[in-house]
Parts: sequence; C-alpha cells; structure tokens
Amino acid sequence: MKIETLSVFPHCYDSIMNESIMKRAQDKGFLDFYAYDLRDWTHDKHRTTDDEPYGGGQGLVMKCEPIFEATDDIFARYETKPYVIFLSPTGTRFDDAKSVELAQKDHLFFICGHYEGIDERAYTLADEVLSIGDYVLTSGELASMVIIDAVVRRIDGVLGDEGSAVDESFYDGLLEYPQYTRPAHYRGMDVPEVLLSGHHANIAAWRRKQSLLRTKQWRPDLLESANLTPEEKDFLEL
Repeated sequence: MKIETLSVFPHCYDSIMNESIMKRAQDKGFLDFYAYDLRDWTHDKHRTTDDEPYGGGQGLVMKCEPIFEATDDIFARYETKPYVIFLSPTGTRFDDAKSVELAQKDHLFFICGHYEGIDERAYTLADEVLSIGDYVLTSGELASMVIIDAVVRRIDGVLGDEGSAVDESFYDGLLEYPQYTRPAHYRGMDVPEVLLSGHHANIAAWRRKQSLLRTKQWRPDLLESANLTPEEKDFLEL
C-alpha cells in the first residue's frame, strides 16, 4: 500500500513512521509512505499557506490554491488517482470497520488542515472526510497518524501473527478480554487459573465471557450491533 500526506508540517510524521510497526511495515515492503510539504507549492517569499477568513473572525484559514496546485502536480505522476481523505471534526466518525475498508485501498492520500480550517473549496478534492472524535486538534496531522496506524495494522502480513488483529478490541464488535503475562502471582494478584491450565477450549470460553462482560461494563452501546448468540444475550441479560 502507498500512503501519502500533504501538510504544512510534514516532519510531524518522522517519529511515528520510523518506529515500531510502521517502520517494520515499510522495511518489509508492505507500506510505501511519503509526507509532502504544502509550502513547496507556494509562490511568495514567506511560503504562505494561510490567510484571514472572509467575513471576519478569529484565526487563519488555509488557502485552497496551494492544495489544488499540489494535488494537480502529485496526482499527475500516477496512472490512477489516489483515494483522498481530509480530516475534520465534521467528517464521518472513524472506526475499526473503516480501518479494514481503507486497508483494501492501494493508495491513500491524506490532506491535513491546520489553523482554523481549510478553505471550503478544497474539499471538492475529497473522496471522504473523516473524524477521529468530537473534539478539535491543533492539526490534521495528528488525526491522520491515528488513522494511518489503524489502517496499516490491517494490511495482511504487517503484524506477522495474523491472530493478533483478530483478537484485538472491536474486531468482532466487542472489547478485548483481559491479558496477563509472567509472573503468575504478584503483590497478591493472581492470573486466572484457567489461563494456566493449557486447556484451549476453556481458555477460549473464558476470554469470550470476559470480552462480553467488559463490553457491557465499559461500552454497552457496542452490544447493540455485536453478533451475539441467544445464550450470550441471556448471559448478559439483554
């Protein structure tokens, strides 16, 4: 998969994309990542990407001209236009299902805003506008990093152990069960005996039960769309 970003602070990605799973995905050839600097498509000595909003108001708005010029230039290099994503609190809420969907794309292109937002005309370039939550961030770079991380983890082969993604929270609509590792006993807190038993069927049943209970306690809203058996619904008293 190829993922590219366009922003006024491309070096924001240096840390996240050069550590851990993101770095390994690139080293193994699963991911081709590049961050473009929007200022490269400005034409004044100050490399200006923003201006005061029409109609007055606080802050600055990102200009549409450099965004259009950048995408004209970059997209002309490819036979097929990438899938363009803008980040905005007004967008569709990003979730695990969307990460799976985006992981099937060959080429994602994130356009990241800053300041008080982006000139509305630039949004005509978007294939999709996404939000990672009902709050405001300093920049779209931060939101794009969250989405990129979630998407890259869903690319086949990236995690190595295919079961890793299957067992994570939200994969089946529920929160993940509790996890433990050595030591088995620590400060009066013991690992559940079933996990030490080596009985795989019993372990799987315990984990499913704990996943159900944790979801009911912390995210009961998820149970409305979860794929539950009649027995599980009775267990949860739904």
